[in-house]
Amino acid sequence: MAETRPAGRDRYFDLLRVLAIARVSVFHMFPYAVLELAFPSMGVMFALAGSLMANSLDRSPSAFKVLRGRLRRLLPALWVLGAVLVPAMFLYGWPERPPLWHLIAWIVPFVDPPSSAFGTQATEVLWYLVTYLWLVALSPVMLWLYRKARLASIVAPIVVLAVLAIHPIWPSNDNVEEVATNILMYAACWMLGFAHRDGSLRKIPGLLVTVLGATLVTAGLAWSWAHPDAGGIKEIPVAYAVYSAGFVMFLLRWKPNMAWLTKRRGLDKWVTMINARAVTIYLWNNVAIALCYPVGDALEVWRFGKFFEVGYVVIALALLVNAVLIFGWVEDLAARKKLRFLPWPASPAPAETTTAVKQEPASSKPDLTATVVAPMPLQPVPARQTRPGAPSGRAAVMQRQ
Repeated sequence: MAETRPAGRDRYFDLLRVLAIARVSVFHMFPYAVLELAFPSMGVMFALAGSLMANSLDRSPSAFKVLRGRLRRLLPALWVLGAVLVPAMFLYGWPERPPLWHLIAWIVPFVDPPSSAFGTQATEVLWYLVTYLWLVALSPVMLWLYRKARLASIVAPIVVLAVLAIHPIWPSNDNVEEVATNILMYAACWMLGFAHRDGSLRKIPGLLVTVLGATLVTAGLAWSWAHPDAGGIKEIPVAYAVYSAGFVMFLLRWKPNMAWLTKRRGLDKWVTMINARAVTIYLWNNVAIALCYPVGDALEVWRFGKFFEVGYVVIALALLVNAVLIFGWVEDLAARKKLRFLPWPASPAPAETTTAVKQEPASSKPDLTATVVAPMPLQPVPARQTRPGAPSGRAAVMQRQ
């Protein structure tokens, strides 16, 4: 059940991913718009994924192999959710059920998988997997374009999104509009991940990055003020794309020293474990939140008075923990790792102690045998070149080694 943290992981990335997942879960429970402003989680998650994708494409001779690996890591967790939810939707009743062939989106989510009203809360998070899948599939082309024109390729998706917001020319199919909008909204963050991976972002002076990031954040807020939406900035694609790009640019420009996290072993282990179950937590947190209310009502959580919400939060966390314990092993299977009930990292083994060998104090006199050790083959040293009592020949050489 315990695992040692893999060597070579970027702990800054791991910490950002944990913060993003935590913020998403809190937002699902308490959907306050200020949470999106405080930390635009989805933009951050796509930027991290873009950086890792660029790294994989650079290291692998086959783009197809990289795409296959990404799908292998992503899809099994979705299939488990579908295996539970789809039969439940049929059993509960699905009056406006689409044609059965639409269920193929539960196998390969190129569009949002179909859902009944009963399963809405569970499926409303799946747009992320759909967008991620498309960006992964487009990454070889996007990386090629990025290397041809870095700045233009990052700015282009936002420009196209702004033009389509003013002059929409979408086809009548809602799926096409939704998928394309999400791709354009997060493509800039994805390619900022490219800029992080090849070091381009770090070459920009920190002060300039701070000014550019603040300018983009301000521009995003200005667009949201000019084109308001009751759902907040996240429901305004252009505003959220610009705001997220500014936020991500600032986050990825720096590479802070993460030694403080390593020293705090308890926190470090939590970061490792949450990263090992990131997809499961993301997919099941909304299910846990949806179920916490009927469960809480059955347990009469309202008796806590003004603290009743705390009771619902505790129940939601308990349900999420159970989901992670029951279904999380699928992520190990997808990653071809040893299956674990709980991926709690093992504490590092104590370093082996060795007994120091007592050595004679070094003589202050020069050792004349040193002149023949390094540059010359091993040969006996004439006795007249050594001081009385000193080893000679090969013994002298071996002692020096």
